[in-house]
Amino acid sequence: MAKKAKKAKKAVKKTAKTAAKKTAKKTKKVAKKK
Repeated sequence: MAKKAKKAKKAVKKTAKTAAKKTAKKTKKVAKKK
């Protein structure tokens, strides 16, 4: 159980990081337009 929980936490962190990168790219594009 503990190992599975750790893996799940890592997966969540990875998805959060990729999502943050995507939003950062979007905000940069919007800033350039302004």
